[in-house]
Amino acid sequence: MKFRKASADDSDLLWQMLEPVFRAGDTYAIDPDISREDALSYWLGATNGAWLVEEDTPLGTYYLKRNQPGGGAHVCNCGFVTAQDAGGKGVAREMLAHALEQAKIAGYRAMQFNFVISRNERAVRLWTRAGFNTVGRLPNAFEHPAQGYVDALVMYRDLTAEAYE
Repeated sequence: MKFRKASADDSDLLWQMLEPVFRAGDTYAIDPDISREDALSYWLGATNGAWLVEEDTPLGTYYLKRNQPGGGAHVCNCGFVTAQDAGGKGVAREMLAHALEQAKIAGYRAMQFNFVISRNERAVRLWTRAGFNTVGRLPNAFEHPAQGYVDALVMYRDLTAEAYE
């Protein structure tokens, strides 16, 4: 798998991956009716940019950004989307490994996922295996289109050198 920075020139490729995920409304706390323009602005506007992972075709995308300004600027946040036909091929795991590496290069001391839908079992399992701890549970914080109100999790991983020893 090859990673490269995404740009506005990749808008069509990104939208092909983002649109079905955002429209489904079951894994992101984003308005399912978000416009293409707003979705691309959100994704490409991340502090540290967005990345594409490809082989012969696009397999996925992620963004890396500062989680909070000021005193919280040392903690980053990411969002991940795997192309519809790339599920189950380890793409999300590879994107996470790349994001963790890029976060360390950028000087972040931790990575935090602010709103992981508890019913997104594949994501929760992947983040947990990668050393993320669930540090908060927001009861019934997300209205899932098929399952009603479900919990959202706050997941966190220390990225300092001590955490890797």
